[in-house]
Amino acid sequence: MPRIRPLVVLAATAAATLLAAGCGKPPDLREQGVPVPSPSVLAESTRPPLPQATATPSTAPTFSESYYVACLGNPSGDQVVATLRSKTRLLPKSGTISVTTGPLCSGTWQYTIVQAPGKDALVVVTKAAATTAAPAALQIVTAGSDVCTITVRTQAPAGLLAAARCS
Repeated sequence: MPRIRPLVVLAATAAATLLAAGCGKPPDLREQGVPVPSPSVLAESTRPPLPQATATPSTAPTFSESYYVACLGNPSGDQVVATLRSKTRLLPKSGTISVTTGPLCSGTWQYTIVQAPGKDALVVVTKAAATTAAPAALQIVTAGSDVCTITVRTQAPAGLLAAARCS
């Protein structure tokens, strides 16, 4: 039995030597020729130029037209109420008006429900004026108990139609 142990060690050493001899560069890379570019050099040479930053970044938020989200102050409920007071006779010129829903935004359109004391809820659809991105520059599209007018159904984004439940 003492002879088996040196044979096992010799066999294991020979196997390890043979395995180590197979390591190294593949034959194609050992030959001298055209150098293979590194990934960083290749990425730098084929990457398109980055777009340049604009001088005046836009402060107007961008909302998807596919769904509606809270406008988060752009515009605020107070801006919708102020626009409604200045451009219609649907709300009293003074007094507290509460915003019960919204404004909810979809694209450049907004959906808001306001409540005057002692009055029925008023549903309002507005959109940002085309000439400016300021949230205070709102256009009233329609206001009333049912805002699913032909204009809203044909021009409003899908998200606003969902908020207003126009089907």
